[in-house]
Amino acid sequence: MGADEARFDYVVVGSGAGGGTVAARLAEAGRRVLVLEAGGDPLELDHPRLPADYQVPVFHPFASENEALAWEVFVRHYRDPSRQRRDPKYRREHRGERVDGVLYPRAGTLGGCTAHNAMILVCPHNRDWDEIAELTGDPSWRAEAMRRYFERLEDCRHRPPYRLLHRLLSLNPTRHGFGGWLSTEKAIPKAALKDGELVEVLARSIKAAVAELGRPLAGARRALESQLDPNDWRRVRDDAVGLCYPPLTTRDHARTGTRERLREVERRYPGRLTIELDALVTRVLLDEGNAATGVEYLKGRRLYRAHPPPRGEAGELRTARARREVILAGGAFNTPQLLMLSGIGPRDELERHGIAVRRELPGVGRNLQDRYEVGVVNRMKEDWEVLQGARFAAGDPLYRRWAEGRKGVYATNGAVLAVIERSLPERPLPDLFVFALLGLFRGYFPGYSALFPDHPNYLTWAILKAHTRNRGGRVRLASADPRDVPEINFHYFDEGTDEEGEDLESVVAGIRLVRRLTARLGHLIEEEELPGEDCASDDDLRRFVKDRAWGHHASCSCPIGPPQAGGVVDGDFRVHGVPGLRIVDASVFPRIPGFFIVSSIYMIGEKAADVILASAA
Repeated sequence: MGADEARFDYVVVGSGAGGGTVAARLAEAGRRVLVLEAGGDPLELDHPRLPADYQVPVFHPFASENEALAWEVFVRHYRDPSRQRRDPKYRREHRGERVDGVLYPRAGTLGGCTAHNAMILVCPHNRDWDEIAELTGDPSWRAEAMRRYFERLEDCRHRPPYRLLHRLLSLNPTRHGFGGWLSTEKAIPKAALKDGELVEVLARSIKAAVAELGRPLAGARRALESQLDPNDWRRVRDDAVGLCYPPLTTRDHARTGTRERLREVERRYPGRLTIELDALVTRVLLDEGNAATGVEYLKGRRLYRAHPPPRGEAGELRTARARREVILAGGAFNTPQLLMLSGIGPRDELERHGIAVRRELPGVGRNLQDRYEVGVVNRMKEDWEVLQGARFAAGDPLYRRWAEGRKGVYATNGAVLAVIERSLPERPLPDLFVFALLGLFRGYFPGYSALFPDHPNYLTWAILKAHTRNRGGRVRLASADPRDVPEINFHYFDEGTDEEGEDLESVVAGIRLVRRLTARLGHLIEEEELPGEDCASDDDLRRFVKDRAWGHHASCSCPIGPPQAGGVVDGDFRVHGVPGLRIVDASVFPRIPGFFIVSSIYMIGEKAADVILASAA
C-alpha cells in the first residue's frame, strides 16, 4: 500500500537526529509512523565510494561531498558582496549554476546529517537546558531532567569499569547510558603511539595545555575522575575545562546514527514503521481550521536542486495523511522553508511569493544561528607515519586494516586531542572547543575533501567558538518552488546582533591559545600557513577571522518561545496556532546549545517522543 492510501498516526518529515529519533521511539510505543526522506539509503545507493564513505569514520569529509548523499547548499555570511568575496571559499558559480555563496554541506539521505558528520558526541552545558526551562516555565527542560534522555539513548562503550559498576551494583556517577540505541566509543589507535613525531606533538601539546590551563586541585580531581571524558556528568555539572578526547558515535568503530536506528526498528516492527525514500515534501496540508492533516510530497530521485546533479524530473505528486500529527524535522534550513511554503510564516515573505497566509508567524526563518570556526593550519616537516599508505579509499592498506580488524587511524575521525576552555575569563561558560586534526582543513568549499589524501604532512587545529551572541541570521524563500534552495544568510559578526563584538574577540583568543599550544613544536613545523606568521596583531587576526570563518551547526530558525517574541513553537514542540503540527529538529532551540549540536538534537528527539505519547494518551 502506498502512502497515498495509507493513514498513519504520525507523519515525520526528515530522518536525521531529530526526526529519526522521535519516529523510532513512537513506533516502538505502538504507533503507526511514516518517515518521509528526500534521499536514498546510503548503504543501498550505487556509487563507487559507497558504502565506505558512509561507514569508515575517517572518511566523513568524503561522505559530505559524495554525490549520492550530499546536498550542496551555498550560504551567505554577509549581505555586503565585497565582504563576502574576501572569503577564498566563496563561489560565484558551481556546476554551471549561479550559487553566490559558501558551501554548506548537508545530507540528503536516510539518517540526514548523521550520515556525514564527524560523529563527535559532546553534551551541551547544563545552562543551555536551564535557560529553556526558564523561558517556558517547564521544569522538564531543566538539565537534571534532560540528562535522563542522554542516559536513555546512549550505549557508552568507552568507560568499561563504570559499565560494569552499573550492571553489578546499579551505580552510575558518570550518568552515561549503558543500554541505549546509540553506541559511543573512543578511538585511539595503537599505531598512533608508534608514530614518534605524532607522540612528540601530543606530548608537547599536552604539556603546554596543562601549563596553559592550570587549575586548582578541584579541577584536577574532576579531570582524574572523568578520565578526560567530556560527557562524564561530574565534568558536565561543573562546566569543566581542560583536556579531553572526543567520543564518537560509532559501533565497532563504524559510523552509526539514525539510519541504523530506523532500520532496526523497521525490522522489529514492520507494521508500525514505514520508511519512504526519495520523497521530497512540498507542503503541509491544513484543514479549514488550520490543523495539519498530512503532507504533500514529490516522489522521485534527486528532486531537490541542492542534490548534485538534479535529475531534472518533476516527480510524482502524492499525499500522506496523519490521524494524529505531522512532525517536521527537516533542519534549520528546510523546516522554515516548508512552513513558509505551507503558508506559515512572516506575512511579507509569503506575500512576496504569492503564497496565501494561513498562519502569520513572523519568527519563522529568523534567529538563525551557528558556531564560528577557523583553522590554524601547520605544514609539518615530515609526513605522519600513521598515514603512510593512506589514499583514503577502499582497498588501501589502512582500509584493509580497518575492514579486517576495525583498527588503525581509519577507526578515528582524524581528531587526536581536544581542549575545552573559556576564550576570556569573563565568559560565563566554556566557549572554545579546540581539536587537533591530522590533515589540511581550512573550511568547506567544493573539492575540500580531496586535500586530505594529497597532504599527509599537515596538522590543523580547528577552533570552534560556541555560545554565539549573534542571532541575526535568516532563512528566506528564493521562490515558491519547493525544489529550490532557500536564501540563507548568517549575517556574521558586526553585520548581525553581536554589537559588542564578543564573538570576534573570542575567536581571536582561540587562535592565540592554539599558538601557545604549538609554541614548543617549532622544530617539527615547517610553516604555519594559516593564519600565517605575518598575521600577528589583533587587528590582523580580526580581519582573518571575519574573512575566513565558517560554521556547520545551523540552528534556531523556528525557536521555542511566545509568538509575540518571535517564537514559532511552544515547549512541547507545537507550532503556534497550527494544531497537529510539531517541529523536532535543530531549528527549535532559542539559543544554539553546547559545542556539537547533534547531542542536543538526539536528546530533544527523545523528549519529544515522551511529550507526544503523553498528549496522545
